[in-house]
Amino acid sequence: MSNGNGRGLLIGAVVAAGGVAILGVLMVGPLPVGAPRWTPGPLQRPTMPPQPTSDATLPVFEVEVPGRPPIQTRTLDALSSESRSQFLASKVRVSDTARLERFYKTDVSPMIAAFKKEMEFEHEFAKQGGLLLAGLDPTGIGGVVAGFGDQREVELLVEAGFTPVEAIHIATYNGAQYLGDLDKIGTIEPGKQADLVVTRGDPSQNIADIENIEIVFKDGIGYDSTKLIESVRGMVGSR
Repeated sequence: MSNGNGRGLLIGAVVAAGGVAILGVLMVGPLPVGAPRWTPGPLQRPTMPPQPTSDATLPVFEVEVPGRPPIQTRTLDALSSESRSQFLASKVRVSDTARLERFYKTDVSPMIAAFKKEMEFEHEFAKQGGLLLAGLDPTGIGGVVAGFGDQREVELLVEAGFTPVEAIHIATYNGAQYLGDLDKIGTIEPGKQADLVVTRGDPSQNIADIENIEIVFKDGIGYDSTKLIESVRGMVGSR
């Protein structure tokens, strides 16, 4: 997150909170319907946005890589029994050497190299001045859950070469910029909406701490994330 002078607001928030990180709320789930992508001109020729934009959806690529990601209990607990069984069966299938030989004429999954190339692309895209967004396309082969997947997206951006603060900036500031809502959300500033995620630890130093959610504020109202997650246990994929 930026305060306009190139220094991260996250660091100040962490220090001010005595070791509890306070982040601008993550962009959760896919981009809203109607988010600006292009505007047809009088002759129906597309006018592209002034800044090239890409929505990094790394978790949905990663889930098809054999051995990745570490399957978390919280993800399995969120899935319905049918969705959980289908997901676990799919994870076995992507590593099936007989299947790989049949489809790709090799016992090495092409998704390993493809996923690495995708991370390199996202990093270079931002380096060259593109506006990189963070999100995911639930559910891939079934194991990418909105919310958990958004946290994984930020972790993967760090693996792709961004610093933790840069990854958080992409997930917060850039999303608000793309939506044209920087005057309301995207950074922690007086006068903006109190949309915050409070975590244990310091994600600016250890990005895995982004998973340690204590409480979520939306429009200034605090929500117990543990209770919310428990309330939908076993429901993802059932409706």
